[in-house]
Amino acid sequence: MAKKNLYDAEVCEEILGRLSKLTPDSQPTWGSMDVAQMLAHCSEVQDVYNGKPLDVPFWMILARPIARPMLLSEKPFKKNFQTIDQFRMVEPEDFTTQRERLINALRTMQAFRRRDLQHKIMGRMTEDEVGWISYKHLDHHFRQFGV
Repeated sequence: MAKKNLYDAEVCEEILGRLSKLTPDSQPTWGSMDVAQMLAHCSEVQDVYNGKPLDVPFWMILARPIARPMLLSEKPFKKNFQTIDQFRMVEPEDFTTQRERLINALRTMQAFRRRDLQHKIMGRMTEDEVGWISYKHLDHHFRQFGV
């Protein structure tokens, strides 16, 4: 997988185009989240990359030397990859609300570029790293729903 950067306007428009192909009836090819829960999950992750506080257990911080290279690699995420509680969506979500939330989070990312980010799990991240992992995460879930 070539490293794309969500800060790149063309890449962001590609993601928004793929997002527009999702419907409330879109079905996953793996995993337990429905499409609205997936959008809520992606929005929450994106909100963290936009500056929202991240609540993680201490052991996750200790796992940084293992997690960081794996998450930032060009290798796609594994299907059914586990996530932290803050990103786990189990309650029903509204598709339209969560789609708009994700669009707003992506527009916020474009408008207020973060030159550096201190991430509780990943440590210090450059703009390129944030742009890449944001794209990689969305691509993973959009492939999960066939777009």
